[in-house]
Amino acid sequence: MRIGKARLKVVLDIIAKMFPEAKGELDWETPFQLLIAVILSAQTTDKAVNKITPMLWAKYPEIEDLAVANLSDVENCLRTIGLYKNKARNIIKTAQAILDQFEGQVPKSHLELETLPGVGRKTANVVLGEVYGIPSIAVDTHVARVSKRLNISAPDADVKQIEKDLMAKIPKKNWVVTHHRLIFFGRYHCLAKNPKCATCPLQSYCVYYKESKNA
Repeated sequence: MRIGKARLKVVLDIIAKMFPEAKGELDWETPFQLLIAVILSAQTTDKAVNKITPMLWAKYPEIEDLAVANLSDVENCLRTIGLYKNKARNIIKTAQAILDQFEGQVPKSHLELETLPGVGRKTANVVLGEVYGIPSIAVDTHVARVSKRLNISAPDADVKQIEKDLMAKIPKKNWVVTHHRLIFFGRYHCLAKNPKCATCPLQSYCVYYKESKNA
């Protein structure tokens, strides 16, 4: 049986006290810059993305500049991150699509955002929450791992199911901040390898801890 709303609230309150300043860690100044940064962050750390975006924006300061950029030049800017060739192609095409289809404005809906190259539901949720303040929960690897370990979702749940589970159990007004706190908890405490179980205040709520303790 999955964790209920009341019990989950206690868990999330504890995580909130652990990471009261949790927020997005990608550097950006405009909605378009955030969109591109999130596309680049797939299977790559935010720190790695933040190291390359200053050079990228210095070379392509406007959407129009990136839309007409040479592919190999963009690839060179992204060379230090994973999947850089696909990402270079996607961000150029995304810049073109925003100019051609959305009058140079980053879209404000899942449906429109997910038509852009390299943009899936997670990326769309990040943009909607961060840029437009639209309640959303982006399920990345950290959120997925924590949700399963804390029995919010089933061990075999996919990202769509995890998002659905979280939205059903958390007040809508708290979706964005909870998303950030779960990421911080997964990134800095409940790690994929060597999680800090021995000092974790959520031991009594954690399926993973109980299973590993009895293994």
